[in-house]
Amino acid sequence: MIQTQSGAVHGIQAVKKITILGVTFPVLGYEDTLKIFQEWVLADIPHQVCIANVHTVVSCRADAELRHITNNSMATMDGLPLVWYAKYVNNVDATRVCGPDLMLKCLDVGQARGWKHYFLGGRNEVLEELVFRTRQQFPRAELVGHYSPPFRPLSPEEDQVLVDRINQSGADFLWVGLGAPKQEKWIAAHLDRIKVPVQLGVGAAFDFHSGYIRRAPIWMQRSGLEWVYRVIKDKRLVKRYLTTNPRFLMCFVVDLVWVRLFKINR
Repeated sequence: MIQTQSGAVHGIQAVKKITILGVTFPVLGYEDTLKIFQEWVLADIPHQVCIANVHTVVSCRADAELRHITNNSMATMDGLPLVWYAKYVNNVDATRVCGPDLMLKCLDVGQARGWKHYFLGGRNEVLEELVFRTRQQFPRAELVGHYSPPFRPLSPEEDQVLVDRINQSGADFLWVGLGAPKQEKWIAAHLDRIKVPVQLGVGAAFDFHSGYIRRAPIWMQRSGLEWVYRVIKDKRLVKRYLTTNPRFLMCFVVDLVWVRLFKINR
């Protein structure tokens, strides 16, 4: 289904939107996304970005809270199957905007724009290596803080200290690597208290960019097989992909049949 009505997120009201299994996506590429981020930084108003893949979209069908958060944020298509769905079911040419690549582009472009970045999540050794490598690759990037939370819920006092620390850093971008859907729910729960214009959950991006986990070869990324590589490298992901990928595929085929054979928009 194609939507053209105004969106709730500043900067994307006039952008064409499509819905994939109940999740609404603005049709944006990297360049347009960066332009919107620049608007948000200049306006200095907090926004949430949900980097949504097949797992996220399928999870939203059963998780009303996650669905509400995603549809009230700016969602990007992190996964070629979503791009394929947009093309063959919605008849819209969309572009993959994935978390790890978007993070690198923001760090790069932000060097000339003075964007300030804060990293939250992951093990301390991962964060330290991430900061080291980022400063090597993007020497003019402004990294204003990082924090590795403990593997337990923070007390209200600890949570407030973290909120104050992030706010005092003056960050324009808050990169959260807590894993989905924890990171999306954490950002949403703190969005009214953390005064950072662009807040994104980027999953495994910290592990990739720190070198602790090797990312799939480019040819696998471009062919929609990155998930296969991740399963091979991390057996803990087997259950996740075997429960969500078949369900997405089934919905994809059903919706495709409705659109192609019966000419009924889904």
